[in-house]
Amino acid sequence: MRVSILALAGLTALAACNEKPAATETTTTTATPAATTAAVPGQDWTQVTAATPEGGFRMGNPDAKVKLVEYASLTCPHCKDFHEEAAEKIKTGYVATGNVSYEYRNFVLNGPDLAATLLARCQGPTPFFNLVSAFYAAQAEWTAPFMKMTDADGARIGAMAQDKQAAELAKLGQLDGFMRARGMTKAKFDQCLADPAALKIVTDTQQRAATVEGVNGTPTFFINGVKMTDPGTWANVEAKLKAALA
Repeated sequence: MRVSILALAGLTALAACNEKPAATETTTTTATPAATTAAVPGQDWTQVTAATPEGGFRMGNPDAKVKLVEYASLTCPHCKDFHEEAAEKIKTGYVATGNVSYEYRNFVLNGPDLAATLLARCQGPTPFFNLVSAFYAAQAEWTAPFMKMTDADGARIGAMAQDKQAAELAKLGQLDGFMRARGMTKAKFDQCLADPAALKIVTDTQQRAATVEGVNGTPTFFINGVKMTDPGTWANVEAKLKAALA
């Protein structure tokens, strides 16, 4: 699956970003090995982050009994709502103890989402989670400039070399200012948006999610490799977490 940098119209369809399969569908990922390392009393596992082979960023004990994976989009309002309700509860109530790990995998929905994703990811897993929170908190503000882009803007960007398109799109959407306010230099901004290896990780993650794991909307959750088919609310996710921990 090739993510279209020029999918600007995708922003108009964000209300449908949490499309879910029927409740009878059950798709699982590769089985997760049993935990091999016990949680360390007193250790704050929210400070332990890592990139995963699947293309996500994980927070917590890599050998936690319960592994929570979320496929989400930075432009999806339902993902924003879930994050605002649940992120701190997941961290303090589950990840900090070492009993649950939490992994965020980007499932890109449109061009602005791709630009924001590349910027959020490029400094690695430790800053990533704070940047995700920042993008969600200001979602209405940073997506607004993209709504004003014209067909002519799209045509001009489309005529550029592929490795230049994301950077130009991000600048038109004023993401340079958003990231500058969070300490990113112009040189780093340009580097993040022109990194072919970073783009490949995002697109490979997207392809595997859609074709192998049955992800067709955001947010989508997996617990210990099993996809949740209930609506992706915090109440439903927490109930699954508690059952898995019992």
